[in-house]
Amino acid sequence: MATNIGMMDAAYFVGRSEILAWINSTLQLNLSKVEEGCSGAVHCQLMDSVHPGIVPMHKVNFDAKSEYEMIQNFKVLQDVFNKLKITKHIEVSKLVKGRPLDNLEFMQWMKRYFDSVSGGGQSNNYNPLERREACKGSKEVGKRAASAQPSAKSSTAAPKVHSSHNSRKNDAHPVNNAAAKVARPSSSGGPAYDEQITELKLSVDSLEKERDFYFAKLRDIEILCQTPDIEHLPVVAAIQSILYATDDNVSVVAEAQAMITQQHRQPEPLSPILEVAEDKPKIETQKRKNIMTLEVDVAANSTLSPKQRISDASDVHCSGSPLVSC
Repeated sequence: MATNIGMMDAAYFVGRSEILAWINSTLQLNLSKVEEGCSGAVHCQLMDSVHPGIVPMHKVNFDAKSEYEMIQNFKVLQDVFNKLKITKHIEVSKLVKGRPLDNLEFMQWMKRYFDSVSGGGQSNNYNPLERREACKGSKEVGKRAASAQPSAKSSTAAPKVHSSHNSRKNDAHPVNNAAAKVARPSSSGGPAYDEQITELKLSVDSLEKERDFYFAKLRDIEILCQTPDIEHLPVVAAIQSILYATDDNVSVVAEAQAMITQQHRQPEPLSPILEVAEDKPKIETQKRKNIMTLEVDVAANSTLSPKQRISDASDVHCSGSPLVSC
């Protein structure tokens, strides 16, 4: 079962029209926008349709208007997820705002889960109208669904009634009719206008998500550059110069590269610890030379004869004081 699916899964490429058709046919509703199901009641009944009886429908409020009432519906949905051990995270704070993109993505996940459990079909024994009778606001939902069906029928029958009148007007005023056809799409909104607005909202939401994603990455880089162990490095200073640049000038990158290159060219000064460490071998070498000289002198004295030693001692004795004559 698809409890967690990636963002590149085929489920997230299902269009809004297909999602709306699936919701309306499964629950016998008449939603015109995906975000109309942001109250959470539709999600609860979709789970009830795929797992009949698991959702306490008397706790579901189809007439939820405030965020508090919507959150209560999502609490019911979360309890159902816990019973079924579904680990899907519900972003309630985004869904209750009625944002088209967030609601579309969650509905796409719901359809993927529905298809994985039911095999893409619907149980013939499930009666959505009967299950909705226990819900709060079910009567208003039924009225809206019922009123939409006659309006659809009347809209299909209206062109047939006025077809003869339109043909006479077309014969009498062909030029005016052509002008009216050109002007009608721009003056009237209609479904095409609503669809265009929805597409723009989706694109704005997508851009906002992308902006927040990259802003979070830049913030992470800024925090890393402020680490005391590396904040003095030239590479970090170059990165910060790019981060804090106030204009889009290309020279900012060139200046950052120059900072790194200049630092590589300058020789690093030796620390006092290193200088002391370099002097130690010289002192030890001098000590070894002195020890070796003493050892050579001792060895030379040991090889002299007794007469030579006495003469050397007398020489030393005579040279000790100028008043003593030898």
